[in-house]
Amino acid sequence: MRVSRLSIRGKLVLLVVAVIVMSWLFLTYHTYGNWEFALKLRGKKLLAFMFVGVATSYATITFQTITQNHFLTPSILGFDSLYILIQTILFFFMGRESAGLMGHRPFMFILNVVLMVGLSTGLFYFLLKKGQQNLFLLLMIGMILGTFFSSFSTFMQVLLDPNEYDKLQGKLFASFGNVDVSLLTVAGVLMAVTIVYLWLKAPQLDVLHLGKDKALNLGVAVDSLQLRLLIAVSLLVALSTALVGPVTFLGFIVANLTYQFLGTFRHQSLFIGGSLIGILLLVVGQFFVEQVFHWNTTMSVVIEFIGGIYFVTKILGERKAS
Repeated sequence: MRVSRLSIRGKLVLLVVAVIVMSWLFLTYHTYGNWEFALKLRGKKLLAFMFVGVATSYATITFQTITQNHFLTPSILGFDSLYILIQTILFFFMGRESAGLMGHRPFMFILNVVLMVGLSTGLFYFLLKKGQQNLFLLLMIGMILGTFFSSFSTFMQVLLDPNEYDKLQGKLFASFGNVDVSLLTVAGVLMAVTIVYLWLKAPQLDVLHLGKDKALNLGVAVDSLQLRLLIAVSLLVALSTALVGPVTFLGFIVANLTYQFLGTFRHQSLFIGGSLIGILLLVVGQFFVEQVFHWNTTMSVVIEFIGGIYFVTKILGERKAS
């Protein structure tokens, strides 16, 4: 056991070193001596990478433990589709006035978070308060709502003025370059509280990973724990999505790479490793987008492309293993 712990700690130290090196490279590469401007511009992005990487890691790993499925991510509950629907409704009903409303980022940030967390909490309460097998019903309803939100958004976008539709598209993709620094404080406080809560619940998550029946036999109040954990997950996903936009496959990539790299199911180690891997992937991805592709593509496109390939590879690997 002592060798295993040292091995995991060694891997975590390796991840820390990799994150520090890549962050330094991202902040200093091609600054041409203009350090103050480069650090101010890129430092804001690096903070966003840290927030999103940590929030995505904690949310996805917790969600996959609850559902006992490493292929599911919180986006299955329709968070990304709801975010797109909110932006589309604003542009559809307010037209040019929506641009002024978009300028009030704190208001839009709070609105997105409240709507996403409010809807998910309502679903969790009514479907999970009695326990039983309602978790699977929750996932099915989440998928249905996500499809409904997406279809309704597409219908409204077709009716939009082409100029307004063009402006809307800029709001529907993840953007780390236009993060409002003032939002990082609010998001950071809420994320910190939620992350501390999940960290303290890590021992119970370790037990829950064994299965619901075993967790019940070991004294875990599974039904109430699932409800509280799902609310925490929805808050982290809402904060991350409202901050930079939807990044669908990031959680899937981060969580599964963490399982493979660390080789453990102790959630405190997974949370740390997943956060570091998430930050590392975002920093490396943005570095390639800016310095290699020279802004000819976006971070979200790169993540979706790599995530889709990794998802299909995982499915094929599972089929061969079975």
